Amino acid sequence: MFLILYSTYIRPHFEYCIQVWAPHFKQDIEVLEKVQRRATRLVSCIKNRSYYQRLEYLGLYSLSRRRQRDLIETYKILRNIEDVDYRKFFMTADTVQLRGHNYKMYKNRSLKLCRMCFFSQRVVNCWNLLTQQVVDAPSLEIFKTRLDKFMDSKELGNTS
Repeated sequence: MFLILYSTYIRPHFEYCIQVWAPHFKQDIEVLEKVQRRATRLVSCIKNRSYYQRLEYLGLYSLSRRRQRDLIETYKILRNIEDVDYRKFFMTADTVQLRGHNYKMYKNRSLKLCRMCFFSQRVVNCWNLLTQQVVDAPSLEIFKTRLDKFMDSKELGNTS
């Protein structure tokens, strides 16, 4: 019952346009995470467990990890699932002599903090860490599954 209510009424507010505004200041991230911490404490049988144990029990991710699922949007853009020209967002690597996968991207240099937090800048490092198996997924659902397994194994989304 909690998951249905939480997924319907609370989480959509956290994730609305997350690709655009994704908070980058620690204080903003903490405020959002604090709301989810309090919400998970409402489940009486697990309220004495740690935050990450409550999330695991409920089958949820931390909001920091959910934000790293921006890679799903990146996959959609690169695979033309979204009607967006990927060249407006990303600069792909021209060389084939790269470790990892064949879809590496260059990260443009930026001197301003606001530019470093743009979607097109923010996702490049995480995208380049992915394996060939993850980025070669034939469908979006398979990509999501492989991405979650990869993130579980590397703990990319686990913050303190």
